[in-house]
Amino acid sequence: MSQTVFCRKYQQELEALPFPPLPGKKGQEIQASVSKRAWEEWQALQTRLINEKHLNMLDPEARAYLNEQMERFLDNRETDQAEGYVPPER
Repeated sequence: MSQTVFCRKYQQELEALPFPPLPGKKGQEIQASVSKRAWEEWQALQTRLINEKHLNMLDPEARAYLNEQMERFLDNRETDQAEGYVPPER
């Protein structure tokens, strides 16, 4: 049986992440307050942003930008989107 967490993005109990997705305190905070579903959705958006905006992950400014976008996404605030991205039809 999988663990659940009250997801800060979806405001409901959902499946928890099996381990912290980032090192340190930040990873533990995310594991305690973000569902597996929300984290997977963030990872997809993060990948699109990195690719579309040609972000260099060695650049501290690019990492800070992604961290800000992650917080905005997980708090249900507006985030940047990859230009020209059309989500697949379900």
